[in-house]
Amino acid sequence: MVEPAAGPRRQSSAFLLLYGLAAAGGAIAYVPFLTILLPVRMTALAGAGDIQALGYVTFFGAIAASVGGVFFGWLSDRTRNRRGWVAAGLLLTIALLLAVPLATDVPTLIAIIIGWQLALNMMLGPLAAWAGDCVPDHQKGLLGGLLAFSPALGAVSCAFVTLPGLAGADGRLALVGLLVAVAVLPVLLFGRPRAFPALNEPGAAEAVPDQPRPASPVIRMWCARLLIQIAEAALFAYLFFWFRSIDPAITDSETAQLFSLVLTVAVPMALVAGRWADRHDRPILPLGVAAAILVVGLVAMAFSTGLFAAKLSYVVFGIAATIFLSLHSGQTLRVLPRPDRRARDLGLFNLTNTVPSLIMPWLTISLVPGFGFDALFLLLAAFASVAVILLATMPRLR
Repeated sequence: MVEPAAGPRRQSSAFLLLYGLAAAGGAIAYVPFLTILLPVRMTALAGAGDIQALGYVTFFGAIAASVGGVFFGWLSDRTRNRRGWVAAGLLLTIALLLAVPLATDVPTLIAIIIGWQLALNMMLGPLAAWAGDCVPDHQKGLLGGLLAFSPALGAVSCAFVTLPGLAGADGRLALVGLLVAVAVLPVLLFGRPRAFPALNEPGAAEAVPDQPRPASPVIRMWCARLLIQIAEAALFAYLFFWFRSIDPAITDSETAQLFSLVLTVAVPMALVAGRWADRHDRPILPLGVAAAILVVGLVAMAFSTGLFAAKLSYVVFGIAATIFLSLHSGQTLRVLPRPDRRARDLGLFNLTNTVPSLIMPWLTISLVPGFGFDALFLLLAAFASVAVILLATMPRLR
């Protein structure tokens, strides 16, 4: 009797689940801290100047995150020790969170935040590259689906640490540190990924010095994510203000609940889309579809006049954006040209997460006061449409 041919080797489910939890640890580290705990701390130190001071923190923090992602990614490439850098980054991230109460003035707090951003990216950069080292291409869709848990757990952790009566201001910081450790330590202690040497061998293009590897997929993926991230950053920062412009009676709690609902619903949908991409060997198609749906949501938001229509159109946008960004993170690992500088290149891709924070405020200031949110949403829809075109015309990946 002829034995059936064995399928392609797969990374263990145990490691993928532990890795997904560790990736969520990054969101748990920054979502509660940057959205709630840091602004509260800044108000206590700066008083009426808290908004300006928070702007300085955001600006210098984004620069530190950008530099840290590239630098520590490069170091982990050179040392070939992802686990060690993740562990060191975890330790320093928690230590600097606990050091926040020691700041007695704004400059000291800014210095701590810059150090914290560097430490966080010391952890996240090598962690992202670790997946590229050991998750084969035919599982990168599933990997992207698991990464959808990160924003959802980040939102859940934010709600948890701010429960009334659970902990004081300093205790909340310690609680965040504990949650991050619980999320990241299991993969460091118990993660035993199967080895896939082919993932870390130079491609055929590197074997022939005079034959450069085509850069088009890398550039297309980078630009598409940047364009989508600009839209996502704008909605993250100004969603409540837009809802309030439609119905002044809406509360911040109601907005937060809708935001959490979107992130939660997106998780199973991202998993299904990722598994479909793996089974049909169509890694880019779900990205293009999600981006197209996202455009529809933005256009609907631009023409929404009632609160129900506004909420519904945002749900369409938010779910599509979460699916896109999660799956994109997994499929990006397919297009990076050289395994020996994978983490450094991922650090360059991480600029698509930080650069929008510098671009988005100027777009909003330029458009919303004179033309309203509908003009902003139509411009963001145009940006996202370019991302759809970039992905739709992208050569099919192997």
